[in-house]
Amino acid sequence: MLSHLTAIENVTMPMIFQGTSDVERQKKARELLISVGLKERILHQPAELSAGERQRVAIARSFANNPELVIADEPTGNLDSVTGKKIMEILTDFHQKKGKTIVVVTHDPDIASYSKEIINIKDGQITANHLVAEKVLWKK
Repeated sequence: MLSHLTAIENVTMPMIFQGTSDVERQKKARELLISVGLKERILHQPAELSAGERQRVAIARSFANNPELVIADEPTGNLDSVTGKKIMEILTDFHQKKGKTIVVVTHDPDIASYSKEIINIKDGQITANHLVAEKVLWKK
């Protein structure tokens, strides 16, 4: 995130490059920030947000231009387990309600368990491919 911009300004940034009107950018950014639970933090700058809140702004920004695919590289890496769970719930919600494909790269089996399919890679080679049964935690 750009440290001198507010949460809403950070979320509107990618839409500028798509030629989205200012009114539509503001409306969509506000909706996205509300959807990730940041209604009261929209005008805060990154330094005024917790790590989990900054991560939620980043998630909102990643969906700003309505992509079909989002790649999340260690989206919970620097977060405590409670905040990490919240982040995964938000990503799962985007997948379920908006039909978006989300690829999560992680070393954490608990985070991997949110997936429908887990692909293990070691030294650049696929070593295993697992379909995950609903409500079953995947372990190494």
